[in-house]
This record gives sequence, structure tokens and C-alpha cells, in this order.
Amino acid sequence: MALRINDVAPDFTADTQMGEISLHDWIGDSYAILFSHPKDFTPVCTTEFGAVAALADEFEKRNTKVMGISVDSVEEHRKWIADIEKVTGKKVNFPIIDDSSLKVAKLYDMLPADAYLPDGRTAADSATVRTTFIIGPDKKIRLMLIYPMSVGRNFDEILRALDAIQLADKYPVATPANWHDGEKVIVALGLDDEQAKEKFGDVEVVLPYLRYTKDPE
Repeated sequence: MALRINDVAPDFTADTQMGEISLHDWIGDSYAILFSHPKDFTPVCTTEFGAVAALADEFEKRNTKVMGISVDSVEEHRKWIADIEKVTGKKVNFPIIDDSSLKVAKLYDMLPADAYLPDGRTAADSATVRTTFIIGPDKKIRLMLIYPMSVGRNFDEILRALDAIQLADKYPVATPANWHDGEKVIVALGLDDEQAKEKFGDVEVVLPYLRYTKDPE
């Protein structure tokens, strides 16, 4: 069955270049981002891993752990990391799962159950493994983004979505289109006007169901 928003993220134990990790234990009381890749030593994925390494401080500020998934071995990951650090000048200080068995890719519905990796495979053989998951401290999937092989991920957008998720976890609000941290937010429909004003102070009523207030943070 396909995974959906608010499903519990399937737990697993896997080897990484930082040792064996069990997902739910590793997440603990943090948020987590899993971002998957079809093969080591590919150009787009190399730039993505460098981008994540450069954002280490941003993820830490948000109490968020990051883990990569690639359908290759730990030995290959270690060799690839040297390339990533050489090209980007950033230290890769997060784990990368060895998914050469395809266990995680299949568990997370990124490949058909009967998929296998032929000898001499190319990235095209596992091209569908291009998904980003945001997982909450409750171990539930909060966001899924799927990219094609030719499109590098926008990690500014992933951070923006993470900010919006975390804000809505703290307050009865939603975020409008193109929202960024600090901008006005939408009051949740579960509050009537009186409750909204009591909770947030100034409330801008545009429509009965569309009410803005300042960012509560």
C-alpha cells in the first residue's frame, strides 16, 4: 500500500557509513528528513548532498536530523563522500543508508516490490528513488516530495515547508501560498473570530473562512 501523509513512517534498521541505525530510535524527539537517491557518483545527487551539508546549522536550529538513502553500499558511500566534500567544500556529517538490498526503497514504496538491481546497472534502473520525506517526532510522515532525475531538489523549499509544519504543530494556524518564516499566517478554521482574537490579538478577516494574523513566533 502506498504511503500517505500522517502514516507512521515504516521503521527499519540499516547500515550507514556512521554505523547501524534504527530509524525510530534515531529520530527520537526530533524532526527528521530522509532524502533518497538512485545511485552514488551521479551529478545531481552530488550537488544535493553538498547542499544538505551546507545547511547543517539550519537543520540543527530546527531540531531536525537528516539522513540520505542511496541504493549502493557503505563502501561506495565513503568513496562518494570524498567527491562531495571535494566539490562542495562541505563536510558530510549525516548518515547515508546502504540500501543495496532495496529494502528501504521498497518499504517506502519508491520501487516496485519485484524490483531488482541488475549487474552493471545505471541510475536509470532505480530512477524512481528520488523522494524526500519530512517525519515528525511522532514518527508520522508530514510531507513527501518526489523529483525526477533531471531536477535538483530545492532545499530552501524543504526548509520553508519544515518551518510551516513546525509552526502549525505549535499553534492553530496554517500558512498561505509562498509563505516564509515571519510573514502573516492563516488562522485555523477550528477557532471562531472571538477565539482567534483572544488567541492572537489582531485578526484580519478577508473572508469568513480566510483570516490572517501575524506570525505567532
